[in-house]
Amino acid sequence: MAQKRVVRILVIDVKTQWKSLIRFSERDMEQTKMKLNPLTPEEERVIVHKGTEPPFTGKYCDFFEEGTYLCKRCDAPLFRSEDKFHSKTGWPSFDSEMDNATKRIPDGSRTEVVCARCGAHLGHVFEGEGFTPKNLRYCINSVALKFIPGSNEACPS
Repeated sequence: MAQKRVVRILVIDVKTQWKSLIRFSERDMEQTKMKLNPLTPEEERVIVHKGTEPPFTGKYCDFFEEGTYLCKRCDAPLFRSEDKFHSKTGWPSFDSEMDNATKRIPDGSRTEVVCARCGAHLGHVFEGEGFTPKNLRYCINSVALKFIPGSNEACPS
């Protein structure tokens, strides 16, 4: 059986002294070769540096058109409009993701959600709040999303 090669990188933010150990598998390293969309400074703050946009300010917070939400960084399909609900928490909320679209990473008392394709920070997922029968709330930053209007079936891959 072939061994998986894993690279570990320690990232330290010199301003905040925030430390993170990032693990890259061979699959992750292949993904880094993909073309990523350019980001504005605010998008980079949230998507790359794991920031959070202020509540009730994101363009998709009170937005409920039919379509598909993609990762702003790599255009991977993430969420369907039919899974979006109004949580009144200040961020777009979904109770389901598209098949294997995100990864969950324990983040202290919360669970971070990142794009499974490119690793972009999207937000956090919460369980047991009772907002919907699925009992999940993906709390996602609007700046991490791109919306494609129309049928949820017709989305780029």
